Amino acid sequence: MKTITCIFIVLAYSSAGFGQNKKTLYDFKAKTIDGAEFDFSTLKGKKVLLVNTASECGNTPQYKDLEELYKTYGGAHFTIVGFPANNFGAQEPGSNDEIKKFCTKNYGVSFQMMSKISVKGNDMDPLYKWLTTKAENGIQDAPVEWNFQKYLIDENGHWAGVVGNKESPKCKKILDWINKK
Repeated sequence: MKTITCIFIVLAYSSAGFGQNKKTLYDFKAKTIDGAEFDFSTLKGKKVLLVNTASECGNTPQYKDLEELYKTYGGAHFTIVGFPANNFGAQEPGSNDEIKKFCTKNYGVSFQMMSKISVKGNDMDPLYKWLTTKAENGIQDAPVEWNFQKYLIDENGHWAGVVGNKESPKCKKILDWINKK
């Protein structure tokens, strides 16, 4: 009887997903805006705000708040990573070089910018598939609604939340999350 009980517990545990290893941010790599490979495992121990960006969007001024947030909190425990994407209204038509020049000249962006990717559709980047799909992140379906949607990743690389594109990067939800110990 003990053997049957143990088998039942193991099967129940496994089918509930507890025995499965869900991906974390650290399982991904991407190209920086300069074309270098970036391994997200280098961010272990940091809270990470991931944001899809665009240079010709009504939300583009959020670059200013993102940069201020990065200058205030960025360092050993927090960082920001931007992903230019042309999925919404063709509002990011430029090349990586053009995007980098725009961000630097107009907003002084110093946080990590990545190469332009797709954040939805058949050519969606694998990282964004993880960010937007409960089956991948284990927490919630959270499709990208528009440019400047923000995803919160905890210091262990786990999906921790999403903040809409109209919300400021300096909104209470993000500030409280950064400051939570």
